[in-house]
Amino acid sequence: MKKIGLLSDTHAYWDERYLKYFNDCDEIWHAGDIGSIDIVERLQVFRPLRAVYGNIDGQDIRRLFPETDRFTVEGADVIMKHIGGYPGKYDPSIRGTLLVHPPKLFISGHSHILKVKYDKTLGMLHINPGAAGKYGFHKVRTLVRFNIDAGIFSDLEVIELSD
Repeated sequence: MKKIGLLSDTHAYWDERYLKYFNDCDEIWHAGDIGSIDIVERLQVFRPLRAVYGNIDGQDIRRLFPETDRFTVEGADVIMKHIGGYPGKYDPSIRGTLLVHPPKLFISGHSHILKVKYDKTLGMLHINPGAAGKYGFHKVRTLVRFNIDAGIFSDLEVIELSD
């Protein structure tokens, strides 16, 4: 079993509570718009980091992380992409991949809107962790934690970061 800490859209904003809430996590995943290499370095020192770059990320971050990452963790096929849409409205840049060979979990960011939804048509869980940074229109900053064990997702938690 692995416990995952998931965030997105930090936009170069660091909050020490990322470490507090991800303290029990085995890995941290960042779904793009990281915003600064400083965020990458702080997270990498703390826990193993998987990330994709987002539309605001510069070449320093794009050299380190892919636009789309497909990987397997604890028996679960996962795709992570910053601009990905959501069930019923997937972004054209990923729609074909999802329709032809859907993963068990699809993670995206970009919208700054927390969304956890099961796509019954594709048999796939979709998670957008919302935005952990302060830049954007969102009113509440959010993080997500969950477990993966033998391809099964459990104990999903949404954490609201009030200022």
